[in-house]
Amino acid sequence: MPNRAAQRQALLNCTLFTAMQPEELDRLLAMASERAVRRGQTIFLKGDPGSSMMAVLSGSVRISTGSSDGKEITLNIIRTGDVFGEIALLDGRPRSADATAIEDCNLMVIERRHFQPFLHANHDLLVRMLAMLCHRLRQTSAALGDLVTLDLPGRLARLLMRLADDHGTQTPAGIRIEFKLSQRDIGTRVASSRESVNKQLQVWRDAGLVSLDHGYITLRQPERLRDLCEID
Repeated sequence: MPNRAAQRQALLNCTLFTAMQPEELDRLLAMASERAVRRGQTIFLKGDPGSSMMAVLSGSVRISTGSSDGKEITLNIIRTGDVFGEIALLDGRPRSADATAIEDCNLMVIERRHFQPFLHANHDLLVRMLAMLCHRLRQTSAALGDLVTLDLPGRLARLLMRLADDHGTQTPAGIRIEFKLSQRDIGTRVASSRESVNKQLQVWRDAGLVSLDHGYITLRQPERLRDLCEID
C-alpha cells in the first residue's frame, strides 16, 4: 500500500506545493503512483520529455549534467523526502539535466497529463502557485546577485552554508555536508576555477573553518562562514 504520510510530507517539503490546501493535496496524491528504481539506473536524461515530477520516498538521486570537457558535474543530490522535476508539471519542457539513482529508490510519480486538468479547474490554486514561483525566482535572482556583489570567499561561503542547510548533519566536529562535491563542481557553482576553489578551501582548512575528507566537507566554524557571506 502507498505510504500516504510519506507522500504528503514530500509534497509539503517542496515550495511549489506549500500553496495547496489539505483537500487539494489529497486530490493530488490520488493521482500519484510509485516506481522502484535500482542503484545506478537512469531515471531520465537531459532532453527527455518533461512529462512528470517525482519525489524520493526512499533512497537518493543524483542530478547532473555534462561539462564542455566531457566530465559529469553534480548539480544536486535529491534525498528521501525531496521532490525533483516539479517544473515539468507546469511547462512540460525537456529535462534540463540527468537524474540517476545513487542507491535503490522508491519514487512517487505524478504525471503532467493528470495534473494539468486539475490545475486548470482551480484558478485560485493557479494564482497561489504563481506566487510561490515568484518567490523561487527571487531566490534565483539573489543567487545571481551573489556573483556580482560577493568575492570568491563570499560566494563559496554562501554555497557551503546553503548546502549545509539542505544536506548537513550536525557532528561533534561541526556540520558535515552529506554528499561529495568535487572542487570542479564547486567551481562551476561559484563561477571560479577548480584551482581557486582548492586554494580557498585549503586556507579555510588551515584556519580551522572547515575540514576536508575525501570529497566531504565539514563546516567547523559555520558562524565565521556566515559572516563572510553576510547571511542573516
